[in-house]
Amino acid sequence: MRKQCRRKVWALVNPIQHAIEGAAITPDEKLNQLKLRELAAIEAFAKGKATVREWQDIVHMANLCELMAANGVGPEAARDCAALQAHMVEAAKRYERTKKMGATGEGLQAMRSVFEYHHLQRTSISRGEYERFIGELKNRVKSKAPEVVVI
Repeated sequence: MRKQCRRKVWALVNPIQHAIEGAAITPDEKLNQLKLRELAAIEAFAKGKATVREWQDIVHMANLCELMAANGVGPEAARDCAALQAHMVEAAKRYERTKKMGATGEGLQAMRSVFEYHHLQRTSISRGEYERFIGELKNRVKSKAPEVVVI
């Protein structure tokens, strides 16, 4: 039997529409989904009923906010991101001891302020640039970069 070339068939994409979507601000319905997920995670921490998934959502938000701040998008958020990451490490250690996930009052305040900063960051840049930051964060998590909190 002879080898055969199996050609890939790519879906047709309108390049003009693709460029317009990449250059536009992220649509409100997508942002609302992200906001609801992050606010639900903050609320779960406030009630002491957070799980590992909510912890990951908050850490991802903080890491992404810090990365964007380091690249000049809302650099004033860096201080609050560092404070939140310290609180999240503390929450993870507390979870290992007690098997209950929660946050202190200072930790909740840090979550809320980072949430506000991050929402301002992602509404001030294009969708393509936001997705580029997300891809860069994924690469940093994979390579276990020292500035990324992964426990």
